[in-house]
Amino acid sequence: MTTEQTVAPAEAEPQPRNALDRFFEITRRGSTIGTEVRGGLVTFVTMAYIVVLNPIILSGTPDVDGNELSFAAVGAATALTAGVMTILFGLVSRLPFAFAAGLGINAFLAFSVVGEVTWGEAMALVVINGAIIVLLSATGLRKMIFDAVPVQLKIAITVAIGLFIAFIGFVNSGFVTSTGAASPPVGLGVDGSVATIPTLLFVVTLLLTSILIALKVKGGMLIGLIVGTVLAVIAEAVFKLGSAVDNPGGWGLTIPALQGSPISVPDLSLLGAVDFGFDLAKVSIVTLIMLVFTLVFSNFFDAMGTMTGLAKEANLADAKGDFPRIKSALVVEGVGAIAGGLTSSSSNTVFIESGAGIGEGARTGLANIVTGVVFLLAMFFTPLTSIVPTEVAGAALVIVGAMMMSQIKSIDLTDFRVLLPVFLTATVMPLTYSIANGIGAGFISWVAIHALSGRAKQVSPLLWIVAIGFVIFFMRGPIEAMIA
Repeated sequence: MTTEQTVAPAEAEPQPRNALDRFFEITRRGSTIGTEVRGGLVTFVTMAYIVVLNPIILSGTPDVDGNELSFAAVGAATALTAGVMTILFGLVSRLPFAFAAGLGINAFLAFSVVGEVTWGEAMALVVINGAIIVLLSATGLRKMIFDAVPVQLKIAITVAIGLFIAFIGFVNSGFVTSTGAASPPVGLGVDGSVATIPTLLFVVTLLLTSILIALKVKGGMLIGLIVGTVLAVIAEAVFKLGSAVDNPGGWGLTIPALQGSPISVPDLSLLGAVDFGFDLAKVSIVTLIMLVFTLVFSNFFDAMGTMTGLAKEANLADAKGDFPRIKSALVVEGVGAIAGGLTSSSSNTVFIESGAGIGEGARTGLANIVTGVVFLLAMFFTPLTSIVPTEVAGAALVIVGAMMMSQIKSIDLTDFRVLLPVFLTATVMPLTYSIANGIGAGFISWVAIHALSGRAKQVSPLLWIVAIGFVIFFMRGPIEAMIA
C-alpha cells in the first residue's frame, strides 16, 4: 500500500511587468515605480543641502599658495558629480544608494590637506585615493575585508549609522547645540530650551512625519517634508528670520525663501582642475603618503559601513550582510572618488541620507535615477534647492535613525566580547562625527578583547590586519611627526 504525499507548490515569484521592472527588479523587491519615485525625491530633499554646504566648506579656505575655489563653481560641480554618480550607481548596482561629496573628506581637504598642498594637488590626491579603492575593489580585496567582519559588527555599524544620522539631524536643526563649555559640551537648543522658530518647526515636522509613518500613510516622509517646508516658507515670510549668522534665532544653513531668479547658469570651470605635479620643495613624500593613507582609510570604511547599514535597512542584505552586486557597488564607489577629484567637488561617496528614501520605500536603483536627475536639474535651479531648510530635513534624518536603530535586536549582547565592540561602534561614530572612527573603535576592540580572552583563533587574519591599520590611522599625527 502506498501513501500519496501532496507537495504544496512553491510560491511563484512575482513576474516583472515590463522591461524597466525587470531591469531594476522592482516587483521582485516588493516595490512599485511610484514608491521608487517618491523614495528618490525624499532622498534628494534630505541631501540637497550638500549643494550649498559643500561650497561653503571648500570655497572658504585658501590653499598653501593662498588660492581659493569659487563658491558658484564648487556648487555646480557638486550637483553635477552627485547627479552623474548617483545615476551611474543606480544603473550598475541597481541599489537605492545616492552619491554626493562626502562631508568627512571635504572637511579634511579644507582644514588639513590644503595647508600642505594647492587645491589642484589636493584634488589629485583624491583621484589617487579613488584609483586605489577601485583597484582594491576590482581585485576582490575590499570584498574579502568586508567578509572578514563579524556579522555582529556589521549590524552594529548599521545601528551606529542610525545614531549618527539622528545626531546630524538634531545638530542641523538646532535641537542639539554646542554650549561652548568644557562640561557639558552640548545641550538642548538655546540655554536648554527650544527657543527658535526653525527648531520648533523641526519638532513639528518630526512629530507630523512620525504620525504619518505610524499610520502607514503612503508617502508619509515626503508629505512631512513638504508640509514642513511650506510652514518654514510662511514663517520666514512673516518673521523675516534670515540667517543664523546675522540672527541667533535664524535659519542654520539655508533660508526658506527664493533669493533672486530661480534659474542660474552653472559654472563648470573647475572640471579637470587637478594638478599631479606636486611641488616636493613645499611638501614631503612622507606627508603625501600619509595624506593618501588617511583619504583611503576614511573613504574605504565610511562607504563600506554606509552600504552595510543601508542594505540592512532596505532588507536587501543576507545573514552575512552581503547585498546584491556588492563587488560592482564597491568599484563604482571608488569611481565616485575619482570623479569628485576630477571635478574639484571632493570625493563622492554613498550618502547616509539615502536612508530617508529607503524609509519611504525605495528598494531599487530606479530611486537613484530620480535623485540623480533632480541633482542635475539642481545645477540650473540652485536657488530652489536651498528652499528646504536643514531644520526640516533634519526631522527625516532623526526618523531614519530610529528605524535603523531597530536592527540592534538582531545582536546577542549577553557576551561582553560582543557587547563592548558593539557599544564602542555605536557611540564613537556619532560622538566623533566619523563613520571611520566608529568602525575603527569596533574593529580594534573586537580583535583585542577576543585575542586576550582566549578567542584569538576566532579572529580572521584580515581583521587583524585591518585593526592594526586602524591603530596607525588613529596615531597618524604622532607617526607623521616622528618620520617627517
